[in-house]
Amino acid sequence: MADYYAAETGTGNLQVDQTAFEKLAYFALRPEMYYDQFADVQATNATNPGATVKFTIFADLAAATTELGEAEDVTPVAMSDSQVTVTLKEYGNATVTTAKLRASSFLPVDPVAANAVGFNAGLSIDSICRDVLQAGDNVLYATGGATDPSSRTTINTDDVLHINDVRKAVAQLRKANVPTVNGSYIGFIHPDVSFDFRSNVDAGGWRDSYKYVGGEGLYNGEIGMIDMVRFIESPRAPLFVDASNNSSSSGTIDVYGTLIMGRQALAKGISLGGEYGAQPTIVYGTVTDLLKRFRPVGWKHFVGYGVFRQEALRRIESASSIGSNA
Repeated sequence: MADYYAAETGTGNLQVDQTAFEKLAYFALRPEMYYDQFADVQATNATNPGATVKFTIFADLAAATTELGEAEDVTPVAMSDSQVTVTLKEYGNATVTTAKLRASSFLPVDPVAANAVGFNAGLSIDSICRDVLQAGDNVLYATGGATDPSSRTTINTDDVLHINDVRKAVAQLRKANVPTVNGSYIGFIHPDVSFDFRSNVDAGGWRDSYKYVGGEGLYNGEIGMIDMVRFIESPRAPLFVDASNNSSSSGTIDVYGTLIMGRQALAKGISLGGEYGAQPTIVYGTVTDLLKRFRPVGWKHFVGYGVFRQEALRRIESASSIGSNA
């Protein structure tokens, strides 16, 4: 019987089989942007363009509780004010693609570059904003452990966030007459801290975000509310790696910052001149090489952030039971 398959043609004979590539571009796992949206103090009526913006805060007059004499004139009192200065700085980044890459790529390179640059702009500016917030003056320390810490370097691994820590921050905000953001304060919390916090709070007091959201909608990353604080969970919440050894020095214990804030905690200064605006500007640069092979795309921004009212911002520093503490 003849062997009909003695001369079959397979992959070993021809080189027509090859690897297939998906033409949809994927990117790294990306965090959401959170902080800039709460910069509710902005220079909307500046006298002139400038590299710094000064905001003026007028102090209230003291309550007049003494009865006036019938035949005596009132004694005038002087008004007072203070200023908050926000310094604007230029930021930017760019990438350049080559003609050979664009000609040989199996997917369009220019949209990928634009996507990467656009996300980098948002991440960079939001990080700058976060760094300003996390450097606020008013600090509390979590009281979950056997001994209450008195500084960042004395936090122990059992000093995790509890509801009384949040209540204390809220009480301080209320005592300082800090207005809320649509009826609540805003809290930024790291997922590691959120794990401990939600494990400790009374299930009846915690309200998941879907149970209370109204017409105003949810913030990016919002997970729930308790005791007048709407919490936004973010892996980019303040984290001070190896900040404590529980004995007044740096060590192996990671320290986290949970930010609790109300209105007018954050100020933002921008310039509307020189091709700048309220948000980062995407720029397709000029091709300047002799053969016009190099195509740049980038972003730029001229912006500044500052804490507008220190009394409207609290940072609660704690550890986490699932943090990297070794």
